[in-house]
Amino acid sequence: MKRVFYPAIFTKEDIGYSVRFPDLQGCFTEGDTLEEAYKMSQEAMGLWLECQQTGEFNYPTASDICNIELSENEQIVLIEFDPVEYMKRTSTKSVKKTLTIPEWLNTLAEENNINFSNVLQNALRENLNV
Repeated sequence: MKRVFYPAIFTKEDIGYSVRFPDLQGCFTEGDTLEEAYKMSQEAMGLWLECQQTGEFNYPTASDICNIELSENEQIVLIEFDPVEYMKRTSTKSVKKTLTIPEWLNTLAEENNINFSNVLQNALRENLNV
């Protein structure tokens, strides 16, 4: 799962900014400040991309920012989406896994009060570089 970048069009409003994504039909948000609009755009994009997935991470192709026409009060901001970081923040559901290890290793680990779940999570993080 790689990070992707999408252009967002930030429109200065009387109060704050509205944000739309040309490549993500129906994905809109807003914020009272530029910083808030940026944070909200990351969340909106994450929700939109998550809702569009059917098991694989096939994201729409991002537009070339040189081909996007803007009005006078608009500006393009590239918004990054990191699916791993997004899942860390939003997916708290635990999944039960069954695994097999040699009996001697199980006995030794239990004698040393090893938390199997914690060891597996740490090993997966290390192997996946996350």
